[in-house]
Amino acid sequence: MPPAFRIFIDGEAGTTGLGIRNRLAAMPGVSLLTLSAERRKDPAARRDAMAACDLAVLCLPDAAARESVALAESIGSAAPRLLDASTAHRVALGWTYGFAELAEGQAARIAAARRVANPGCYATGAIALLRPLVDAGLLGPDQPLTISAVSGYSGGGRAMIEAHEAAGGPALELYALALTHKHLPEITRHARLDRPPVFVPSVGHFRQGMLVLVPLHLDALTGRPGADDLHAVLAAHYRGAAQVRVLPPTADGRLDAEGLRGSDLMDLRVFGNAAARQAVLVAQLDNLGKGASGAAVQNIALMLGLHAPATAEAAHA
Repeated sequence: MPPAFRIFIDGEAGTTGLGIRNRLAAMPGVSLLTLSAERRKDPAARRDAMAACDLAVLCLPDAAARESVALAESIGSAAPRLLDASTAHRVALGWTYGFAELAEGQAARIAAARRVANPGCYATGAIALLRPLVDAGLLGPDQPLTISAVSGYSGGGRAMIEAHEAAGGPALELYALALTHKHLPEITRHARLDRPPVFVPSVGHFRQGMLVLVPLHLDALTGRPGADDLHAVLAAHYRGAAQVRVLPPTADGRLDAEGLRGSDLMDLRVFGNAAARQAVLVAQLDNLGKGASGAAVQNIALMLGLHAPATAEAAHA
């Protein structure tokens, strides 16, 4: 039996790091290099761990992730491959965007890359909905777009998690109303848009789950397609994808943000009103699954040529 690939998670105590570590426990062919709690912030200890591993996963704030990249670079030719779960490198030169279903050949590009940037949770849903329509010519890259979304509070980091779980938080809270959310650059770049969408995210008082919505006036789109045409383009793009499903609209016109909680899947739907010539594109995912740790493990498997653990599915799926 060949030796296991050695993986070091820099920032394993955070929400995303813990999710990756738990998923990797079910993946054959890998072993984890860990540091004791008192050594996790020691640059020398982290550099030693990087020098000893095959792949380093960065689960850190942006500035700390950049510092970790510099640590890896200081090792020279023995530096490990890198998977960065922060926002720091998602539109940076020399980094491959880690959304395997983005376009034909993207999974192969991830598999061959030395440096991969894991996508943001909101960005995963938005790009999944928009990129196929842009590539198919139904949605112009200069089309004015609005995106709204709601996420579970686990996406807000330790302080938000503790606030919601200790004393309770608001039922729904809008944020980033300066319209400068950190996921906008990657949405614009990787959806092949010429201008940033207006993006309005929100946090609900539930731990994990996510809905990303893109409303459209169909007569404003190239060729004046119907909702069925949009569905067909998405279905063709994701045919055969293991972790992205294109489903018909729900019979009752309702969708639960927690519907894929605990799953690494993402479901895409197109809801439409033919008489009004309107549609809304909806991505449903777990912000800690396909929106974070699940996507990271998918990328790890691609980079190391391994099989990811079996995809969890929500009970209703």
